[in-house]
Amino acid sequence: MTPSFDAADAFGALTTTESLTDAQIEERAQALLDQLTLEEKIGLMDGDPPFWPGLAEMFAGGYNKHTWVAGAVPRLGIPGVRFSDGPRGVVMPGATTFPVSMARGASWDPALEERIGDAIGRELRALGGNHFGGVCINVVRHPAWGRAQETYGEDSHHLGAFGAALTRGVQGHVMACAKHYALNSMENARFTVDVSIDPRALHEVYLPHFKRAVDAGVASVMSAYNSVNGEWCGQNKTLLHDILKEQWGFQGFVLTDFVWGMRDAKKAALAGQDLEMPFQNLFHRHLKGLVERGEVPLARIDDAALRLLRQQVRFAQGRNPSDYPSDVVGCEAHRQLAREAAQKSIVLLKNEGNLLPLTNVQRVAVIGKLADMPNTGDQGSSNTLPAYVITPLQGLRNALGDGATVVYDDGSDPARAAAAAAATDVAICVVGYTSADEGEYVAPDTMAQLATLFPPPSPEEAPIAQALMQAPPSSEEVGFGVGGDRSSLTLHADDEALIQAVAAANAHTIVAIMAGSAVITEAWREQVAAILMLWYPGMEGGTAFTDVLLGRVNPSGKLPCTFPKHAEDLPFFDKHATAITYDLWHGYRKLERDGAQPAFPFGFGLSYTTYAYGNLQLAQDRLGADDTLEARIDVTNTGKVEGSEVVQLYIAAQGSKVERAPKELKAFARVRLSPGETRTARLAVPVSDLAYYDASAGWSVEPIAYEVIIARHALDSQAHRARFTIMG
Repeated sequence: MTPSFDAADAFGALTTTESLTDAQIEERAQALLDQLTLEEKIGLMDGDPPFWPGLAEMFAGGYNKHTWVAGAVPRLGIPGVRFSDGPRGVVMPGATTFPVSMARGASWDPALEERIGDAIGRELRALGGNHFGGVCINVVRHPAWGRAQETYGEDSHHLGAFGAALTRGVQGHVMACAKHYALNSMENARFTVDVSIDPRALHEVYLPHFKRAVDAGVASVMSAYNSVNGEWCGQNKTLLHDILKEQWGFQGFVLTDFVWGMRDAKKAALAGQDLEMPFQNLFHRHLKGLVERGEVPLARIDDAALRLLRQQVRFAQGRNPSDYPSDVVGCEAHRQLAREAAQKSIVLLKNEGNLLPLTNVQRVAVIGKLADMPNTGDQGSSNTLPAYVITPLQGLRNALGDGATVVYDDGSDPARAAAAAAATDVAICVVGYTSADEGEYVAPDTMAQLATLFPPPSPEEAPIAQALMQAPPSSEEVGFGVGGDRSSLTLHADDEALIQAVAAANAHTIVAIMAGSAVITEAWREQVAAILMLWYPGMEGGTAFTDVLLGRVNPSGKLPCTFPKHAEDLPFFDKHATAITYDLWHGYRKLERDGAQPAFPFGFGLSYTTYAYGNLQLAQDRLGADDTLEARIDVTNTGKVEGSEVVQLYIAAQGSKVERAPKELKAFARVRLSPGETRTARLAVPVSDLAYYDASAGWSVEPIAYEVIIARHALDSQAHRARFTIMG
């Protein structure tokens, strides 16, 4: 029997419309803690479902059907953590499906992301949840990572801005969870790989975005499956206690990633792990004995329990359950928000001869199987269940109506598709990947490899356990995807052949790519007139695609990850590695250091209008370590249609005593402009953001010269520059 909740249940008897002070929240949480027995405190620290029935139900498709409850104490009205996943929307039936996070990262619009978070939080509360597991902010170290679609891009500053924005939006209503902490940038090997990293790379590249989420007040942080410097993240004291809780002062709770997220109850508890999800397992079996034997202090149990209670009390107050009616789930306003997000996420990569926007076309060929199939992304833990999905073909047909003829070919026969294209004014090839190519991955032998973590089944559970261990469900049956990490960064060979055949038949060929991160386009890029990056665009993606094609919306998306020309220009990546080293170098930082030209640089994206920058000014050119750099620049729309430009501020350190990237993104702003309009973009960078991390001394701001680079993208040859100095 699966649990069913509504908004009134989300925070149980803790719910109050009264707004409490921090002191009152702490007092209430402590009062609840004082009433709990040791068994109840430990019960807060793991999922409520028994392991084997829970696992069977999850494998039968339950993951995306209801919330997963941990630590409910009915006698005191404590609701427990009621988790549902993301990040492209609440994963329960009927909720709005937004574009994937990578697409939203391409909007460069944190204010939009906060509005999306608000919608997600409202829907989850209406569905009876109180904890959203979808603030995924892992760095895309390499675009082959199968779950790159679930995060926002390759740059830590950009990631942090979006993670903080989603956190703020969601937490208007429910608890948010930032994940996967830390260095979780591989999929196939996530249960086995040990990532080695030095302190500087860890603190400068792989942790700052998590710190931004903590500073935004995130309620919880999910530890990753992988190992870091020889210890599993779920029981890694350096990460969980020393950095997260001590250095950063995190007051929320830590939870494991699901099922296989920690290996040892004692190590995990002492390292700062607070909640084992989503079943009764290691903590349930071992913690009480560990406490009774003095191996885990009672104070550690009290700390974990108080952290869990504190956040439940914090989010139960100041909100009215009547504000979360069931009809908010998948409502029209949220579907329109999904459409807006898709519009802003589409990146125009090429537009030869200004083929786009389309005007006065009478016959349009739409080619490729992805044009006519719902393709919202991974089918694993992030899979959503929307009421409908508008495909590119459907969106175009809806928009053109009887005004033009739309000819569709699935592209299975390139010669036939080329013939169809030759007879039309314009040909649109929709190509790319699906969840079969990239996404969450649980190998068939995972159950057997990690069986020692599982509890012995009771006699009643034995048939369930035997069935799961002897014949674990296939990935398709489990719903946790078959994609994993990509095997190649190019399109499938048949897609490339299709593009080449269609382009040879029609000079007005447009390629629309669906994928979760960068795609290498060298085999066909020069043969087509226009290229659009759609990502996985959500339930309204086909409508948004058509809005951009027809010029109803001016594209404003910018790449949140570098599109390389050659895979060899990227960091080493072995999706089956059991050990790997992460360093300072990936993405635009690495390519520019190495002198490797990308196909499309980080931050790149074309528009249907043109912009001119001018009059760069710094408020001051000599600053102290505690000051804030303030820059302003005028941006003018010099074209004929309204548009939004993303102004990007990079900093280059000059004469540093440590190796640094040629430039690093430190601020950005979207500026909306009517034709002929000029506005001043103002950008601020705390000088502390220019520090490097020293393993002995910590953060250090060098008293040297720096250069401000304000640009359209990371390799903008027309960038505006100004120098300033940090005084010692």
